[in-house]
Amino acid sequence: MTERSGDAESIRRASRILLALIFIGAGILHLCAPGPFLTIVPRSLPRPDLLVAISGTAEILGGAGLCFRRTRRAAGVGLMALLVAVFPANLQALSTGMRIGGHAVPHPLLWARLPLQLALVGWVYWACVNQRSPRGFD
Repeated sequence: MTERSGDAESIRRASRILLALIFIGAGILHLCAPGPFLTIVPRSLPRPDLLVAISGTAEILGGAGLCFRRTRRAAGVGLMALLVAVFPANLQALSTGMRIGGHAVPHPLLWARLPLQLALVGWVYWACVNQRSPRGFD
């Protein structure tokens, strides 16, 4: 392995750890403080409480799955699908607003969530799906 490919693998490894923490943390928030997420579930969908719980659980399981070589690729694909599936919630937040801790999220931040979601899809693909690491969390 060249020094450059070793650097790329180190960045991928750090990315996987960070992604796992992000998704597990977001999932815990969905389950422990669902209020903001409930308000952005598109009105056409039934049972916002169940959908938020399912998405939170999927984030936790997906984040945990990124931690192991055997489950990393499947977890990454699942998280990419989840990011696409919840994209309409970001659009709903734009149209109705979003409140966290009683404070309105500024509209520019709601706009920023749209490309951020797409960037997350690409990041998960690069770090977790399109990888060839032979061992553990490496």
